[in-house]
Amino acid sequence: MFCQKCGSENAEGSAFCSKCGEPMTGDVSQANVSSAPSEGRVTLYPDGKYRWRYEMSLFKNPTYFWLVWKIFFFIILGIFAFITIIDAFDWGIEHAAENLPMLLYFLIGMTVITIIGYLIYAAIMGGKYIVDFEMDENGINHAQAAKQAKKAKAIGTATMVAGLATGRLTTVGVGLNAQRTEMYSDFNRVKKVKAYPRKNTIKVNETLNHNQVYASDEDFEFVKNFIVSHCSNLKNK
Repeated sequence: MFCQKCGSENAEGSAFCSKCGEPMTGDVSQANVSSAPSEGRVTLYPDGKYRWRYEMSLFKNPTYFWLVWKIFFFIILGIFAFITIIDAFDWGIEHAAENLPMLLYFLIGMTVITIIGYLIYAAIMGGKYIVDFEMDENGINHAQAAKQAKKAKAIGTATMVAGLATGRLTTVGVGLNAQRTEMYSDFNRVKKVKAYPRKNTIKVNETLNHNQVYASDEDFEFVKNFIVSHCSNLKNK
């Protein structure tokens, strides 16, 4: 049987986990096959890896929308900062400050465009973001379901081409991000873990690599505790 807190294997009938001391109130199911992830529940496979599939509503859960919005925001902020620094050197700080209203207009326009683009993306994906997770003691892999990954890459390529054709770096950046349909987090490199139970989301952040893990209500605490217990370099422990 397996500990719901840290994922360690224990002898059948154990009252407490031999590793973390958690009461053994249940176990994580174990699969008889070792290929595709199970639907919904976290399942331990014979190869020692936990696998599960999570389907997130793109309309009810705004997590993915905010990810896209942040990409736009930081690209625009970077361009704005570059222009402002140049203006400050050439014309002085007071003249450079006049760029602030322009930034506000860009952010409003960006938000409107992001909302429209996101709704189109959600419709193409059938209203769901489907991801397969694979986790062991070394790390966790987040991979968009194969059929959706093909669509996402096609959308990303089209977005990049449109961005290059119009000279819009923000559009190119979003297109590049859409091409990334798989993310792996090495637990030894993870610096911060933040859990959002209401959104079924666990953010697993390395220095330059930010991953998002999703789990059902029934498995959320298990997945979170497993990740935290295997990340030896957390800053927020």
